[in-house]
Amino acid sequence: MKKILLKIEGMTCSACSNGLEKFLNKQEGIKCSSVNLVMANALIEYDEQKLEIKRIENLIKKAGFKSAGLYTNQEESKPKNEKTKFIIFGILAIILMYVSMGHMIGLPTPEIINMHNNPITYTIILLILTTAFIWYGFDIIKNGYNNLIHKTPNMDTLVSIGVLSSFGYSIYSMIMIFKGNHNYVENLYFESAAIVIFFIKLGRYLDGISKDKTKEAIQKLVQITPNKAIIKIDGQEKEVTIDEIQKGDIVISYAGDRISVDGEIVSGKAHLDESFITGESKPTSKTIGNKVVAGSINYDGYLEYKAERIGKESTISQIVQLVVEATNTKAPIAKVADKVSGYFVPIVIVIAILTFITYLTLGQSFNIAINAFVSILVVACPCALGLATPLAIVVSEGVCANKGILVKKSEILENAEKINTIVFDKTGTLTYGKLKISKVINYSSIPQQDLLQMVASVEAKSTHPIAKAFEGYAEFEAEQFENISGYGIKAKVHNKELILGNSKILDYFNIENSHLEDERALTQDGNSIIYVVQNNEIIALIGVNDILRDNVKDIIGKLNKNKIEVIMLTGDNKETANTIAEKIGITNVIADVIPSQKAEIIKNLKRDGKKVMMCGDGINDSPALANADIGVSVNSGTDIAMDSSDVILMKNDLNRILDLINISRHTIKNIKQNLFWAFFYNSLMIPVAIGLFRTWGIIINPMMASFAMVISSLTVILNALRLKRLGRE
Repeated sequence: MKKILLKIEGMTCSACSNGLEKFLNKQEGIKCSSVNLVMANALIEYDEQKLEIKRIENLIKKAGFKSAGLYTNQEESKPKNEKTKFIIFGILAIILMYVSMGHMIGLPTPEIINMHNNPITYTIILLILTTAFIWYGFDIIKNGYNNLIHKTPNMDTLVSIGVLSSFGYSIYSMIMIFKGNHNYVENLYFESAAIVIFFIKLGRYLDGISKDKTKEAIQKLVQITPNKAIIKIDGQEKEVTIDEIQKGDIVISYAGDRISVDGEIVSGKAHLDESFITGESKPTSKTIGNKVVAGSINYDGYLEYKAERIGKESTISQIVQLVVEATNTKAPIAKVADKVSGYFVPIVIVIAILTFITYLTLGQSFNIAINAFVSILVVACPCALGLATPLAIVVSEGVCANKGILVKKSEILENAEKINTIVFDKTGTLTYGKLKISKVINYSSIPQQDLLQMVASVEAKSTHPIAKAFEGYAEFEAEQFENISGYGIKAKVHNKELILGNSKILDYFNIENSHLEDERALTQDGNSIIYVVQNNEIIALIGVNDILRDNVKDIIGKLNKNKIEVIMLTGDNKETANTIAEKIGITNVIADVIPSQKAEIIKNLKRDGKKVMMCGDGINDSPALANADIGVSVNSGTDIAMDSSDVILMKNDLNRILDLINISRHTIKNIKQNLFWAFFYNSLMIPVAIGLFRTWGIIINPMMASFAMVISSLTVILNALRLKRLGRE
């Protein structure tokens, strides 16, 4: 299976995105698709043995839309004449309203546009002006027709039917006027068709500006990397674009430059600002052999680095891709709104037709019937309903990205507020993972330095955080390395087998433990214990210490205040775990567990009805992270896309967990507000458009309906944009 993200043109409301999504999901070879109205793209997972991109794009065209190729995350250049065109038609709209309705409010009207004295001239002027608006809104009419033909009626379909009905009836009235029946001048609805189009265009213009604001955070991430770079070819410097850099190229960075691509320093020394990734405001010293990340700022030195990860492989590209893909996943609350929107348009069309027929059946004039028909179609456009959820999600995703919280699925933003239990791994999560050897108890005749070199040589092949404590000691090459998950490791050094691990490794190999007192003494000091075994005998006991995160005690206190249960889940022995837990205020400790047992414990907590968040380092905690309701990984480094968690804290700050829960609460509240106003608007305005309140003088015409629709959409948009303030808290 392969994933592809395509940019889609022609979508105007949730009925569009829902219709396209349903159509694609029915096609053979497509496993699943998710269409995003706000981002105007479609994330499609398909079988590349059965489909190719060209075929998928043809399917999109068949559904009534257009693929504009791969979604690149790059800032789009907007047509320069769009604003000018909007201003011109704004002036024409004023002229049209003056010609058609000026006399109604007592404005002076020239004789040439007097509808009673010069009905033919009056009609021709209205026709010319309205025809210009029909041309202006031809994309709406075309899209509405295409979607009706492809059985995916949308907002444009409603508008198109309403506009063409008004325009068609006005053409009929115009013909009657030309035949001499001047009474039909009262039956012209040219201005209604024109002004409806203008207000729809106004709504889309404002909607486009608002959508751009929701994508600002993503654009900021894209713009972190420079457009150009300097590479070294045969000793000469050459300026190239980012796209021209190839793997293996030597890239040059001067003080003040941004790093262009991920790579490894081959010459030079400098301090780099990597705060956008690590959250560490203090510049990091980098020299030969160190890695650099695209987007970092070179403060004070000259560097030459070899390009290793370019284009989509770079860390920042993976981050942007994750954020964009997250906006394409649907929260459960969004699916409800989408389902309603999918049925809404056909129902509105039926209501409009039944209202039209009912008025004629009851003996009302054709004018009243067509007025109600068009008003219903226009006022019921589900634009606000379609924007209610995706706009709030995209804004919140951007806020999270700015805070260094990478959310892989938008449903996390709905579920995070429900979390009542957070399970923390200890090493690398509650602690910095910067382990050091605190004490060595050597029971053998091997010199301590040689012993540490042997142990370090075996640990060098391990991915466990404890291995970091032995960095710099390794001198030999370990052979026949074997990882015994949850217990320890073994390998051969100088043809002698060495076994390393916690106390459980002794039970695993049936080795008697006669050093419990020494172990207890080390654990009481907060050490993690490593047993060193050779020839089935314990030859050493090594205590390894870690450093607690500075703010971890405050964070645990805040979680407790929020009535969230906190659990420490660790492979360390109980004494060490309890010592650490007591320092930071955790009362519930589960120790001496292996990775597979961690996953089972998470499952048991969920069976008890708890909503569980697991926070770990993403290495040995993968099974537990995958089984939690929400898996949170503390900075998994550059292999972001491979991480098994739902959320990645890029800035290594556990406070971001509280931020995530807070953002989730505000997002769901905002979505519910948006949905309420969208449903309330349609529930109120459709009966008004039908004419149920005509007895009390409450009626609307198509122009008022189109204006009310714009106001409804703006209400939802502005409410969603309020979420941006969370990024400043």
